[in-house]
Amino acid sequence: MKILVFIDNRKNILKKADLEIAYYGHLIAEKHGGDVAAMVVGSGDGAGDLGKYGANEVINVPYDGSYDVSVFSNIIAQVAEQTGAELIVLPHNSSGKPLIGWLAAKMNLSSVTGVINIPEYDDGKLEFKKGVFSSKAYAYVKTLTDKAIVSLMPNSFSPEEVGSQVDVKTVEIDGGAPKVKVVGVEKVEGKVPLPEADIIVSGGRGMKGPENWGVLEDLAEVLGAATACSRPVSDVDWRPHTEHVGQTGIVVRPNLYIALGISGAIQHLAGVNNSKTIVVINKDPEAPFFKAADYGIVADLFEVVPKLTEALKEYKAGKG
Repeated sequence: MKILVFIDNRKNILKKADLEIAYYGHLIAEKHGGDVAAMVVGSGDGAGDLGKYGANEVINVPYDGSYDVSVFSNIIAQVAEQTGAELIVLPHNSSGKPLIGWLAAKMNLSSVTGVINIPEYDDGKLEFKKGVFSSKAYAYVKTLTDKAIVSLMPNSFSPEEVGSQVDVKTVEIDGGAPKVKVVGVEKVEGKVPLPEADIIVSGGRGMKGPENWGVLEDLAEVLGAATACSRPVSDVDWRPHTEHVGQTGIVVRPNLYIALGISGAIQHLAGVNNSKTIVVINKDPEAPFFKAADYGIVADLFEVVPKLTEALKEYKAGKG
């Protein structure tokens, strides 16, 4: 099987999601046979490192324009044809999600979004697992075409080094004229994107006000975690909307999600309940979030969290 993984590297920074899909391709090739080609749109600098995570070859398509699904889908379709790709893997993020529908229609392929498993073969077709109903259940989806395109949910697989650096082959491909013009971009810099975060510390109305956020940020700092919040918090401008997680915000699935003063409304749970471990700290023993938690502490967060932060600092200092 020839597997093609797509990486948007216009910022010249390989992200965790990029390593994940390269490694995911490797796992599929290891199970079913075949090899992995990583196509890198944008800069090829450092792209050879993808070989360490399972790519057998790296193809760089230089591109310094704005993100445009029509251009990107044209580029991917041409590289897929050139390489004979039987499975195209995209990251299930802001780069990959808009593309999968375009590509499926353009190439007449079966498509599955948000997959979380290494596929099995069933009657010669691939079968993928994905979360449905806000990840309260799972669906098993079998492709109907010999070739397919999927998007991989973040944090489904932890990338591991399984190979070595490979040479980067540069190819020039005309993706056509853009259909849209980007006139400006406002982007949060200096923070780990929430969908890529391994650990998230999130706060709700129980934080009582923006002036108390230092308690949460101190804990996040010692854990090396990203910070987030519930919708009511962002709605009253205690925190920026870029930190709003939930069904109407950013859907996350970190290894550890710590909720401080969040009651756990269904809309919030829908965006975080696929986290591997959930810790809830809330003084209300009837808070719905406790039903979804792996660990819960019924207590005043302003008493517990500073003690937890200090204990973690002492633990880390002892290990150092």
